[in-house]
Amino acid sequence: MGMQTGAHIVWDWNGTLFHDNDAIIEGTNAAFAELGLAPITLEQYRALYCVPVPKFYERLMGRLPTDAEWEVMDAAFQRHYTEHRVRCALTEGVTELLAGWRSAGRSQSILSMYHHDELVPLVKGFGIETHFIRVDGRIGPSGGSKAEHMVRHLGELARAGVEPARTVVIGDAADDAVAARHVGARAVLYTGGSHSRASLEGVGVPVVDTLGEAVAEAERLAA
Repeated sequence: MGMQTGAHIVWDWNGTLFHDNDAIIEGTNAAFAELGLAPITLEQYRALYCVPVPKFYERLMGRLPTDAEWEVMDAAFQRHYTEHRVRCALTEGVTELLAGWRSAGRSQSILSMYHHDELVPLVKGFGIETHFIRVDGRIGPSGGSKAEHMVRHLGELARAGVEPARTVVIGDAADDAVAARHVGARAVLYTGGSHSRASLEGVGVPVVDTLGEAVAEAERLAA
């Protein structure tokens, strides 16, 4: 099966391949503390989280943060997240799944809203970078949506013969499905990251509890 004919997976990073829930909560609560807001639990986070992130803060504050507040919160989040990230690992079974997909002659890539300059060394540090034909993180300010990044990512992948119709996005957020729809790709959403199952099920795409199931579903969708 050549690269052009097989299914292509676009993987999300945070909360999908990279199991960083603990660091996300630490970062979020540090951001809240800057404005004197009470900390939240992982359950609350997963029930309320949405993008763009200022909208998520609005759900908790009852109003949108001002530009100045957003800058302070975003800086606090990034600082604490980076500090706690070192204790986080890949989601269970990721290394085998990536290797298996690649050895079947299929292609895969990463598209993340995590800053590109931090994402690339992180992926390399886990020794998995050879499994991907592209690794794209966010370039520019944080807080946007994934759809516009997906357009650019798929444009680059087209040069390698990857077609949107045979592409499946695997992520942990409603935003991943929205971005996939935006470019004519499919999506599978995974419940182990930033969203609860309840908040994912309203999106209208398959929802799974393990990445193994996500890969099997991707294979089926792109067939």
